[in-house]
Amino acid sequence: MKTGKPGRYVSSLTRDTVALILAGGRGSRLKALTLSRAKPATPFGGKYRIIDFPLSNCVNSGIRRIAVLTQYKAHDLIVHLQRAWGYFRGEFNEFVEILPAQQQIDSSWYKGTADAVHQNLEYLARHEPEYVLILAGDHIYKMDYGLMLAQHAETGADITTGTVEVPVKRGHEFGIVTIDDEKRITRFVEKPPEPESIPGREGIALASMGIYVFNADYLARVLREDAADDSSDHDFGRNIVPRAIEAGDKVHAYVFQDAETMVQLYWRDVGNVDAFYEANIELTHVAPELNLYDQEWPIWTYQAQLPPAKFVLNDDLRRGHAVNSMVSGGCIISGALVSESVLFSNVHVAEHSLVERSIVLPNAQIGRNCKVCHAIIDADTTVPDGMVIGMDPAEDRRRFYVTREGVVLVTREMLEAEQ
Repeated sequence: MKTGKPGRYVSSLTRDTVALILAGGRGSRLKALTLSRAKPATPFGGKYRIIDFPLSNCVNSGIRRIAVLTQYKAHDLIVHLQRAWGYFRGEFNEFVEILPAQQQIDSSWYKGTADAVHQNLEYLARHEPEYVLILAGDHIYKMDYGLMLAQHAETGADITTGTVEVPVKRGHEFGIVTIDDEKRITRFVEKPPEPESIPGREGIALASMGIYVFNADYLARVLREDAADDSSDHDFGRNIVPRAIEAGDKVHAYVFQDAETMVQLYWRDVGNVDAFYEANIELTHVAPELNLYDQEWPIWTYQAQLPPAKFVLNDDLRRGHAVNSMVSGGCIISGALVSESVLFSNVHVAEHSLVERSIVLPNAQIGRNCKVCHAIIDADTTVPDGMVIGMDPAEDRRRFYVTREGVVLVTREMLEAEQ
């Protein structure tokens, strides 16, 4: 695997940084998609996993000391990391290492995001970083972390928090920050029921991305203090950042926007089924906001050696073709129509079937005379001949999981229960 074009700030800043990717959450809001896999291991965009995005951002930014903290249902994630990210050279002091919950301090597993890092302070101390970059493993975006590190160093901050603008109506899903004219955070509230708008920007709030830069010595101190507090949730957003602000420490916001146009850059929290569906469907647009074809900032992943996608049969009543869709390697569209959909690797769609505005995950099979609309078909699922999905809401709710926005999630287990 190639390493990609380095970021603008490949310097002592990135060389003196260790990145920790928090990938141990349960991912319960993704429902059946995370029954057997951690959320960061969920497939995305035709051939990637969600965790490939923060990992690729690290590599493209010049950060090559990376640890992934795992906990729940981690096997699929660990296998992917070994296959896709095992090319780093230890003799050059570069690595992607896996840090599972090991009960290193007491008998508990990771109790929160801050506790997960606290339990690995000894690991960090061995690498002697000047800065620690803490990342969430379940967001989709492309970001040069060197720019954030540069701002952190220039301002002399103790903590720098990555932030994005979100609609106020969605603010209850995030940590909401208030900043002054120098981008110093004066208030941080985790998932407030009534979020505040940015002054002068009615309807828009400033939300935490769950990304933090810490000075390493400062991080170790505040985590030890938090660990000694039995009343704490041991969480960065709920405890560490608000306490630092109350203590008068220097906590700054890095606003994730284009430096020249000041336009908000692409960032998606795909933590629920509707958000996951919409972020994938957006990729089928003519010019999607997330450009996966950008050779200046590639997204790296593991790819199985698969044959090219194939479209077969050309009769008037059964013509294999796809329009406004992404079709991955190993797929066979046999006398069927695929429209405005994303087909992951090794998906087969049989004769006289229609797949429309749907996400079909790896190794799924769509039988003959099927109609699949506005749906997510999970990996390794076989949709039997003649099945109709996404056309009758009442019937869909009886058999499958249907989201608030009407997306139908279908898994192998749901179909087996029908038989």
